[in-house]
Amino acid sequence: MKDFEIPDHLEVKDNHLHIGGADTVELAKEFGTPLYVTNEDRLRANYRRFASAFPEASIFFAAKSNNSLVVQRILAQEGAGADAFSDGEIYLARMAGIPAEKILFTGNSKTDTELRYSVEAGTMVSVDSHDELMALSKIASAAGKTIEIAFRVNPDVNASVHPKLATGLGKSKFGIPREQIINIYKEAKSLPGIAPVGIHCHIGSTIMDPGPFAETTAKMMDLVEQIYSFIDLKWVDLGGGYGIPYHKDIPPTLPETWAKAIMPVFKERCAKLGIHPELHLEPGRYIVADTTVLLMRVNTVKKSSSHFVGTDAGFNTLIRPAMYDSYHEAIIANKAGAASADTYTIVGPICESGDILATDRRLPAVQKDDIVALLDAGAYGFCMSSQYLARPRSAEVLVHNGHAELIRKRETIDDLLQNQLMPGRLL
Repeated sequence: MKDFEIPDHLEVKDNHLHIGGADTVELAKEFGTPLYVTNEDRLRANYRRFASAFPEASIFFAAKSNNSLVVQRILAQEGAGADAFSDGEIYLARMAGIPAEKILFTGNSKTDTELRYSVEAGTMVSVDSHDELMALSKIASAAGKTIEIAFRVNPDVNASVHPKLATGLGKSKFGIPREQIINIYKEAKSLPGIAPVGIHCHIGSTIMDPGPFAETTAKMMDLVEQIYSFIDLKWVDLGGGYGIPYHKDIPPTLPETWAKAIMPVFKERCAKLGIHPELHLEPGRYIVADTTVLLMRVNTVKKSSSHFVGTDAGFNTLIRPAMYDSYHEAIIANKAGAASADTYTIVGPICESGDILATDRRLPAVQKDDIVALLDAGAYGFCMSSQYLARPRSAEVLVHNGHAELIRKRETIDDLLQNQLMPGRLL
């Protein structure tokens, strides 16, 4: 008997795992491993499901969760804006077809070069500190432009997530403390080159519980009420953090549940104040995480303190398990319909004891050259990968109606040398 039921957006045919109508075993054979495989139809469906739960909100995709140009192009077609955390993410979003006026630059330690790029592009900016405010004012006024800004508030909300994913606690590096916000808006109103038109926050990631979102909305609207006495805000951005159930025992949270926590508070407070700001939201993980599987090939199986399955993907390919102790369901893609036979720990080829992708999983009998699929790898997967140990980064494939298209080439060893220079005296 199997210990894990295949999610309904995946299929098992002839004992092989399929995604978007494509056989993952054949994909691994054609494109090699490690390989990220993304289902276009699931991506579009996830975006539409979230957007339909918040029909009055503008959706700004959290570009940090997946920097694939193709993924962002698809979301641009669906009407998404972008929450960008660097000048590189601004560049990619614009290349994908997202207009500058639908991009919010939200980094917490922006360089003057990044601010200048944002000003030239014409994006909105979420200002994270007083120093940044002064730098942006100077850069924008020198360019003869007026940039629409928000201030990122630290709302001091405990979202009860992994400490490395909590961004709204009072001790967090992100945002300006609530007690300083009113004064900084007053100062910003008189500065050249900027127009304070919004307010912004973000409380964390992988949040399933709607409670923190309701608390955040109430705290933010308390500030909005005070700010409206001297500034007419155009929009309120409540950030992202909407989670998915990585583990089979965790029930999903529907976007409608989050909407029921956020929208009544937002609408009631707006009606009480007689104001009509836009609502902005920044989902990332919810939209892209379960669209993608990571395929890897088994190099070796050995039994010692654990029954280890050594694959060709490690934390250089998917760092989330090592960095956050995160859980990803594992399936033997070429034996997806088979019964479990033993308990295995799946590891990578990296010379670090923390290079463990999945611990103590009940799986069919695993052999060399089997294909392991890790699920829900679309968020913070390839975009956090590295060339550690001089290992080239993986390829990416998009599937649609059973047809697979290469959307990112696999790096080669030559790519490792791309930007390295040898001083002539060493030749």
